[in-house]
Amino acid sequence: MPQITVDYSAGMAPAFDRAGFAHALHTATVEIAAAKPEACKTQFRPSAFTAFGYEDPEDQHHVIVHVTIGLLVGRTEETKAKLTEAVIELLREHVADEGFVLHASAEVRDLDASYRKFER
Repeated sequence: MPQITVDYSAGMAPAFDRAGFAHALHTATVEIAAAKPEACKTQFRPSAFTAFGYEDPEDQHHVIVHVTIGLLVGRTEETKAKLTEAVIELLREHVADEGFVLHASAEVRDLDASYRKFER
């Protein structure tokens, strides 16, 4: 915990400072949601194919990034909203303006009660 997943259009990879974003996001998650730094884990998943509205999917003019943060139960809705706003701001800072239209979104959700972890 937290389990963080970043899904993004593969075409935006050169403009996306993923390492810088992950570091800043982990810092924000610790500060806002009282997570432990060593517990923050982020996976980046490039999507080879994304589509926006009725636009031609082959036209890479639109790119999409969506961040999902799973936290253990107990954070207030205010804390979750503050973290979501921080994510959106961090995306603004870590995705360079390369002439495409960026569609960014984020959500913070509670991990299911069945959540378990294993470390070796």
